[in-house]
Amino acid sequence: MSEVLTSPRESFAFENGETADQAFASAYEKNRLHHAWLLCGPQGLGKASFAFRCARFLMGRDRDSRQGVLGMSPDDADVRLITASSHPDLLVLEREMGDGKLKKNISVDAVREIGEFFSKAPSRSPYRVCIIDAVDDLNINSANALLKILEEPPEKGIIFLISHSPGRLLATIRSRCRRLTFTPWSDAAVEAFLRKRVESDEETIGRLVHLAHGAPGRGLTLLEEGTLEMDAFAGRLLEKPLPPRAELMQAAASFKSSSAKNDGARKFASFINCLTDRIHERTLSAATPQIGQSYAQLWSRLNNAVPETEAVNLDRGDYFWSIYNELATLS
Repeated sequence: MSEVLTSPRESFAFENGETADQAFASAYEKNRLHHAWLLCGPQGLGKASFAFRCARFLMGRDRDSRQGVLGMSPDDADVRLITASSHPDLLVLEREMGDGKLKKNISVDAVREIGEFFSKAPSRSPYRVCIIDAVDDLNINSANALLKILEEPPEKGIIFLISHSPGRLLATIRSRCRRLTFTPWSDAAVEAFLRKRVESDEETIGRLVHLAHGAPGRGLTLLEEGTLEMDAFAGRLLEKPLPPRAELMQAAASFKSSSAKNDGARKFASFINCLTDRIHERTLSAATPQIGQSYAQLWSRLNNAVPETEAVNLDRGDYFWSIYNELATLS
């Protein structure tokens, strides 16, 4: 059993976040708040939770020091509005749904809403705040639209840009932001975090810690999304006896289809990530240099599997069978 993953909007506790808290609080106290904050680091480190934490601090009034220097009371009127997604001075940009699926990008029209949003004075709070989760989801047109906004800092306006891959952003966007980097946790810290929230056996906890790669939120997400099932399946593909043909065909079919009950793209990405991790382990522990080189070549290919299939709309089921056949030659 696991704790239901708390959304960033509802997350008030912020473990291991003292450095980020102090950096923002110091800028606030010295009246040197930058108009744009770029929150960087791997997914699952609490960047979105920190952005909402800062929004509550800027927009609310009832401080709660028990939750740290940026802590706010959940009973504050503005905080309640933020939690309920109904605060007039907060704008949150995320990828929108289209035809039952998440769109690949945040549109240029959505980004232009930011300019309109900041053209108005705050209606009930000291600041207007915009959170973009994630800025990595902008296409070139929406990125250029954002750049124009950043070049003309809004009065009493703060923008939080969440980025999992800041190196891929326009250099001109990065240069106009104050950067806060969130670093991966130690395995021991991730394990302690998960043990507070997950009731499971040692093997499950250990595998979650390994797959989280220092991001505690990722560990909880993996559990809720059923990633451990994909991880176990990936492990069985590297052992004897191999899964029965019927199970392989069922997996290939599930990767191909997408519906309200089965997100084939997400399931395929989860499988590839787990298999890549296990192939990396095999590469490092190979009995001979030749075997190690073969695993390393497969590992390199798997690293590009998800973006490759998405970019040219490859059949994910066929891709799975090509991987399976390659694994068969290594067994």
